Amino acid sequence: MSTSNYHAPVHSFRSWRDAARRYLQAGVAPENIRWVDRRSGANQSQQDLFASGEPDFPPQTPPLDTINVPSSFLEISPTVACHRSAECWSLLYRLLWRLTHGEKHLLMIASDPDVVRLTRFEKAIRRDSHKMKAFVRFRRSVDDLGEHYIAWHRPDHFILRHTAPFFRRRFDVMRWTIMTPDESCHFDGDKLIFGAGMPRSEAPNEDELEPLWKTYYANIFNPARIKLDAMRAEMPKKHWPTLPETEMIGSMLREAPRRVDQMIQTTNTISSAQSFVPEHASIEGLRLAASKCQGCSLCQSATQTVFGHGPATASVVLIGEQPGDQEDVTGKPFVGPAGQLLREELMSVGIDPESVYMTNAVKHFKFTRSSKRRLHKKPSAREVAACRPWLEAELKRIKPAQILCLGATAASAIHGPNFRLTQQRGAFISTRFADQTFATYHPSAILRAEQTSAQNETASQIRDLFRRDLKAFASHIKAPPA
Repeated sequence: MSTSNYHAPVHSFRSWRDAARRYLQAGVAPENIRWVDRRSGANQSQQDLFASGEPDFPPQTPPLDTINVPSSFLEISPTVACHRSAECWSLLYRLLWRLTHGEKHLLMIASDPDVVRLTRFEKAIRRDSHKMKAFVRFRRSVDDLGEHYIAWHRPDHFILRHTAPFFRRRFDVMRWTIMTPDESCHFDGDKLIFGAGMPRSEAPNEDELEPLWKTYYANIFNPARIKLDAMRAEMPKKHWPTLPETEMIGSMLREAPRRVDQMIQTTNTISSAQSFVPEHASIEGLRLAASKCQGCSLCQSATQTVFGHGPATASVVLIGEQPGDQEDVTGKPFVGPAGQLLREELMSVGIDPESVYMTNAVKHFKFTRSSKRRLHKKPSAREVAACRPWLEAELKRIKPAQILCLGATAASAIHGPNFRLTQQRGAFISTRFADQTFATYHPSAILRAEQTSAQNETASQIRDLFRRDLKAFASHIKAPPA
């Protein structure tokens, strides 16, 4: 029986991969390597803690050549390497050895013990990643740079780097940090930055929006579909301290029989299911679904959803911040004073407003009351993120050649939170939504500046820059075929 001749400390998948290549080239069999898990939080023996930080290699290691392994192994191995069990390293090397020593179809043998173990590890990571996506709850804080959303989560495995790209795509208009006991991830609006793990005490306990979230959760809770065993399996109690809605579960379960009776008598109680974005709907289908959206608190305060308007085949999409008072009443975007100014300026540079699809980053009017008037209030990053799926669905259906962003909120919804309108307006930038994406001032900025006589010079400057930007944008619009 062979004994372990080589000591291999492993800090990450990359360090395992580099060491595995060298051992494989030197012909070192799996039973002759002792893999030592040096990841933060991994179970380690006292001997392992004082082991050398560098792996032992054979004195005559041949030069590294290309190692041919199935693509399926290359795809699954980084995922399996997230498993908390230190056994993952020896399992991966054992499979790699067998794949390169006469068993190239090994992964197709589902009954093989090593393949069974590999599949089990991979499923555990997928499940843990799913739990992280479902149970991370960001809480709002404010620092010198503005809004900062922070969450704390305790995963079963080392999945933060594996799952962080999902949160980057989903919340790319926010600055956020996810803390775990093993490591933390911060998104600054441009890139992901990983650091040391943090205790639960370092994350905020609550924010001012949690009462709204609890109200929303209570309203969508369906007592007719309660399955306690399934609920405990899908929502393990270890995640409850970070989920504000869990403190309501006991009372909601006690009220379940009464609510079921009420649901039987009320046929339209569960209409909120249609608030999700339909996957393959047309623009008209999206408009109908958005009219029943309950994604954030603005859905309750506004008169109605103000969805995009214009040709579904438009080559140009114009994006503003949010509807105003008149838009909220009529249900159409850009019909108020700022919209009238915009349409006049578009006509002056040769753009027919009726040929453009007009929409907003936020589909509901956010306001504060002053006497009998409703005054515009800037939407928060969370509200922009809540409406983001609707905007993405519109752009996905239309596939515009050019996008014109009006104002900082619209530009940030497309480019991310680091976009600076004063520095980057007036330039074409390629984005994943359109090859030519352009940003300028919102026409409401001109109207606000004109309201104060002391700012007339500023208003004139903004109007001139706005016109200059529109001319530059119009010059790149391709004429439709005759």
